[in-house]
Amino acid sequence: MAVKMVATNKQARRNYEISETLEAGIVLRGSEVKSLRESNVQISESYARFERGELWLVGLHISPYTRASTHVLPDPTRRRKLLLHRAELDRLNSKVDQEHLTLVPMALYFKDSRAKVELGLGRGRKTVDKRQLIAKRDADLEARRALARRNRR
Repeated sequence: MAVKMVATNKQARRNYEISETLEAGIVLRGSEVKSLRESNVQISESYARFERGELWLVGLHISPYTRASTHVLPDPTRRRKLLLHRAELDRLNSKVDQEHLTLVPMALYFKDSRAKVELGLGRGRKTVDKRQLIAKRDADLEARRALARRNRR
């Protein structure tokens, strides 16, 4: 299975405490697929939400394909439907409602020539938690550097 990464949301793991990830298909139009292949996409401001039993990706910006015909241009920020099995949709919907969790797109990629989005189910972090996470990461990095310096001698 060939996987070609198109875009990643690097801020997601910092802003959210991700407990589970899953893969979903995404409904696109022809020129949007071509634009994705050129990596003309902005994923950082997007999120997924349930509406009438279906899962929609909101805020994903796919720039119009440069060589597409100009008489039919899709809206770059339109809502896009996500494809999951019904049982998975029901399970996620109950978790989101009961535990007040958020579905955040983590990555957008092509898997066997089909566009997929990796969704993370998580809870938003407060500013204090973000600072603690950054401080812990910096301390771990400094400890690894000190060990590497010691081992070189």
